[in-house]
Amino acid sequence: MSSTLAVVILAAGQGKRMKSALPKVLHPLAGQPMLHRVIRAAATLKPVVTCVVYGHGGETVRAACAEFATEWALQDPPQGTGDAVKCALPLIQQTDITIVLYGDVPLIAENTLEALVTHAQTGAIGWLTEIVDDATGLGRIVRNESGEPIAIVEHKDANEAQRAIKEINTGILAVPTRYLAAWLPELTPNNAQGEYYLTDILARAIAEGVPVKTHHATHAFEVVGVNSRVQLAELERTWQRHLATQLCEQGVSVVDVNRIDIRGTLTAATDVTIDINCIFEGTVSLDTGVKIGAHCVLKDCAIAEGTEVLPYTSIDGATVGANARIGPYARIRPGTSLAADVHIGNFVEVKASTVAEGSKANHLSYIGDSTVGKRVNIGAGTITCNYDGANKHRTVIEDGVHIGSDVQLVAPVNIGAGADIAAGTTVWKDVPAGGLTLNQKSQVRKADWQRPTKSTTKKN
Repeated sequence: MSSTLAVVILAAGQGKRMKSALPKVLHPLAGQPMLHRVIRAAATLKPVVTCVVYGHGGETVRAACAEFATEWALQDPPQGTGDAVKCALPLIQQTDITIVLYGDVPLIAENTLEALVTHAQTGAIGWLTEIVDDATGLGRIVRNESGEPIAIVEHKDANEAQRAIKEINTGILAVPTRYLAAWLPELTPNNAQGEYYLTDILARAIAEGVPVKTHHATHAFEVVGVNSRVQLAELERTWQRHLATQLCEQGVSVVDVNRIDIRGTLTAATDVTIDINCIFEGTVSLDTGVKIGAHCVLKDCAIAEGTEVLPYTSIDGATVGANARIGPYARIRPGTSLAADVHIGNFVEVKASTVAEGSKANHLSYIGDSTVGKRVNIGAGTITCNYDGANKHRTVIEDGVHIGSDVQLVAPVNIGAGADIAAGTTVWKDVPAGGLTLNQKSQVRKADWQRPTKSTTKKN
């Protein structure tokens, strides 16, 4: 945008109704602290400065936002929104426009902010309002007969007629910074709260002939603030239903839009099916025809076309090839790459390994720090013993190997192509290609064996 822009985010509230030691603005929504979401939304406008006004739990809030290029203004004691923005004035007064946001209103959208800034670029105040069914506790927008806003009356200061108004002030606005510099020092706390209201600048704007342009957000949830854990839970469900509905509109089958959690970025192609109670974290992509069973957790992973992930499976930091079958109850850990047509079954864990096309580990196995070739079959109970107490070592299993049940592969070790490993074998030396490898054992039977029996004598 051609004008220089400052963003002020008010985040000094204590949030007593959260009943938490964690500052309110750091409580997560969809996997991110609310304040992080607001800072990221502001960043889309490319401001020259973003100032967070903090108070309660200030050092905790600052530490939690260390990854962002923000300025900080302390409000102590908190004396209302007007006082909060005034605390930021020394850091923003050289900019053309200031937009005021709130750390506990986490879902504000980029296009809504851009509309407000566009108004401010014309010399007007861009003010975000909303029509709600229940305006209890919220400031009302009072308009004249021509429909122009003439006042904002807080709920505690409103009369009966004003409390019937359904249009409310969201507190979010974009304003030429010069007006803030002139008007904020002149605010007075003449209200039931005894605070300095930012909304009082509306009266100054009208008195000085500065136009006020109101705007409604595209979605009502953009302006919803959070003051309690109940409100946070309700907003979480609203947001998740919105994300699930978007997926459905893109050709994804979400079995129940009320039972899905997306805590990052989920990209899904057409004809993907997502069963109930699945969680997606970080960056996840699902290619055409992927099926995700119930109760799965997927984080930072990519699942290729036609693969089925069965219920109760965890995939984290991995890639899975086409037409694979994973789970149920499988755990795929970071650094893993599974190729096409791989089968990883129930209670199998794979970590920091590559498994080539067509290989299978269907039951109760651990594959760690391994390179597994094509068409390998790994029997139930097989584990790679990759850790010696100090260092991790690698196991290499070449193409076409068949490993029986209950085998231990003590790394570092290499199993040559086409080799067979007999059930119950412990392998601690490299195995050449082909042939059968086993530990020599003898089986003994004692015909006169008597199984122990429990005593029938009662103890005193």
